[in-house]
Amino acid sequence: MRSTQQFSITLPIQMAEAVKAKVAAGEYATESEVIRDGLRALMARDRALESWLVGQVAPTYDALKADPSRAVSIDEVRARLAAEHQNATIES
Repeated sequence: MRSTQQFSITLPIQMAEAVKAKVAAGEYATESEVIRDGLRALMARDRALESWLVGQVAPTYDALKADPSRAVSIDEVRARLAAEHQNATIES
């Protein structure tokens, strides 16, 4: 049984040129390897996003929903960011 499947894809000229350039530079042996590596990167990004949503965003949302008094106003957020920016500027 085959562990691969052949596809025919159409890419914009700029993307096709980028794929060919990777092969021409010796970074990859074939165009298929470039596409596979790109898909692996996309899948890794999707896994990281899902992990962040499940591990941090959802619990934070649930905690805020359970206790709305924990909410921070947009003015407070801006003030904190401005203070952090000011401290970073001073320390640089």
